[in-house]
Amino acid sequence: MRSTIYFIALTLLFLFQGSIFPQSKNYEKQIDSLLSIMTLEEKVGQLNQLPLSWDTGPSSPEGDKLKDIREGRVGSVLNIKGAAKTRGIQELAMQSRLKIPLLFGLDVIHGYKTTFPVPLAESTSWDLKAMENAARIAAMEAASSGIHWTFAPMVDIARDPRWGRIMEGAGEDHYLGSLIATARVRGFQGAGLGSLDALMACAKHFAAYGAAVGGRDYNSVDMSERMLREVYLAPFKAAAEAGCATYMNSFNDINGIPASASKFLQRQVLKGEWGFQGFVVSDWGSIGEMIPHGYAANPREAARLAILGGNDMDMASLAYRNELVGLVKDGVVPIAVVDEAVRRILRMKFILGLFDDPYRFCNEGLESATLSKPEFRAAARDMARKSIVLMKNEDETLPLKPGKKIALIGPLGNAETDMLGGWSVWWDDNSDVVTQLEGLVAQAGKENLMFAKGCSTRGDDRSGFDEAMATAKKADVIVLSIGEDRDMSGEAQSRSDITIPGVQEELAEKIFTLGKPVVVLLNAGRPLVFDKIAEKADAILLTWFLGSEAGNAIADVLYGDYNPSAKLTTTFPRTVGQVPIYYNHFNTGRPSPDDGPSRNFRTGYTDLKQTPAYPFGFGLSYTSFDYDDPKISSHVLSGDEKVTFSFTLKNSGDREGEEVVQLYIRDRFASLVRPVKELKDFAKVSLSPGESKTISFTIDRSKLSFYNEQLQFVAEPGMFDVMIGASSADIKLSAELELK
Repeated sequence: MRSTIYFIALTLLFLFQGSIFPQSKNYEKQIDSLLSIMTLEEKVGQLNQLPLSWDTGPSSPEGDKLKDIREGRVGSVLNIKGAAKTRGIQELAMQSRLKIPLLFGLDVIHGYKTTFPVPLAESTSWDLKAMENAARIAAMEAASSGIHWTFAPMVDIARDPRWGRIMEGAGEDHYLGSLIATARVRGFQGAGLGSLDALMACAKHFAAYGAAVGGRDYNSVDMSERMLREVYLAPFKAAAEAGCATYMNSFNDINGIPASASKFLQRQVLKGEWGFQGFVVSDWGSIGEMIPHGYAANPREAARLAILGGNDMDMASLAYRNELVGLVKDGVVPIAVVDEAVRRILRMKFILGLFDDPYRFCNEGLESATLSKPEFRAAARDMARKSIVLMKNEDETLPLKPGKKIALIGPLGNAETDMLGGWSVWWDDNSDVVTQLEGLVAQAGKENLMFAKGCSTRGDDRSGFDEAMATAKKADVIVLSIGEDRDMSGEAQSRSDITIPGVQEELAEKIFTLGKPVVVLLNAGRPLVFDKIAEKADAILLTWFLGSEAGNAIADVLYGDYNPSAKLTTTFPRTVGQVPIYYNHFNTGRPSPDDGPSRNFRTGYTDLKQTPAYPFGFGLSYTSFDYDDPKISSHVLSGDEKVTFSFTLKNSGDREGEEVVQLYIRDRFASLVRPVKELKDFAKVSLSPGESKTISFTIDRSKLSFYNEQLQFVAEPGMFDVMIGASSADIKLSAELELK
């Protein structure tokens, strides 16, 4: 009997390694056959993901990871990159009994070798094609280096700028966030998984991580299911509909249950209602973290809760590796539950073609020919330009005039690594990053540029102030580069105080006393509070962290080679005490006027205007646009009909430019309180000076629908305001619409 089983196993192994199933789509029968010969230990191994470095070995506190790979006890590794290194590790997996290939994962968040702007910055471009292309290039580069899987896109809705991970997402709006999620999934996965230039995308963090209490990373989330479905799950659903291969659950508990164990999220919604066929991976160690959460008593209980909750792969906690075999043998976890999770992971390995050729992504020649292609750098520069928000431009300070003497002052003016932003892929050498100084020198000439750092982003060292002042005095125009450094936003970088850190504001105050034109470059991964600087600066560019081509892109905008068109996707508060603040809030029974402090028992603060410093959708241009001639095809919408709202947009300035035109809707009265306005569509329109175009938006029942008290997605009859604006706070045209 034993020899018969051994013969069957050898036969199956030959079939998997040979050409009988090359890139076959009949994966399920192949998975059935493979599951039938796998031991319980081998099955659990497929659910185990380990962090790895090339020198990982027996000295690792987690044990001998390389031995685990050779014995088929690892399904995936992360943090190994490079065609040669991934091949070397894959060769170890091919020494295992069943020779099941590994998945290689890496945080390719906003570029691989060519680094693009941080995701929040990209979102301000409102350019879905450009964002898809940025993800496409990241996938091409990473896949050429042996990577199969990126832990992106992050699609969390975030309304609290104190939360450091706001930089990884697309801002505060679920409609725009859903479109961006779709674009990024398509970019990463390209023409389809199995292509040598595609990565498995991973929608994260599932779910509501961006709503952590107080903006404190990893913190609890408590919200109604209606709010969860309407706002926070919307981009995840869009990612699923786009074919996203994997999901990563979040660190937070949601309504008292850690996401890693949430049957509601993982089994009912994702795998049930949405029909998701990929697999779910925990975030780093999140299964084990259910113990300090107070939800699991020990690793065994944590493993049980996670696997039954629908979490398929365990990233780094070792709970599955150490506990799952015993849980199955003791009858606590049904083997069918384990088999389902293993099936989901094997399915993706078959789709990637790894059973046909486990080394198909490990081509050093392709890698060297792909990384940092000139066209990739050009795309990064274009994406960076599109992500720069013009926030102020008094007396047409910008664009800068050629021949002017420029003093570049500030701690980020010649920073290299900071330009990459948080969650960039680590490389030994970042010399290919274009600093702001380098970009300005290339644009204006070395003879017209002077630089002084002035101070650091942190600390209270003012010893560089004198040099900065002396340098600034020699200039015609001062460009002041200030803000956060790259490590001040991102994971575990929540800040209670989101003003400009260190002594940078003091440096700015001194610079302003010179009476020269001052252009502020605001470097950040989140909205910041900078009211005093905003009041005194002549011009402000929100430059975020723009990636490999940051300096060139900023110079392009400063000198007018590119007309800025970006618009905010997050609200900028006036003070930290105004947080959280977002445009699509509910009204109250005692609303306050926007233009002053709250008085006479009205909602709001008694010492502050109720409006934000900069609203959602805001962004200036070097040209001007006129909105005129609104026309609505009907003021009544019935049944499955559609209504068209059109208008004329004219470039009334003297420069070519792009305008992001935004459509908002307000449901005046409903069975539940509705937001004061909601983004429902937009168009990015390019116009030459004097040119006009007719812009049309289509409105149907879906744009008027919401989740009611019974969690049904419905459109209720009633009156709606249809609004077109240049931002959420700058409505240009409006019309009434009745839904019958």
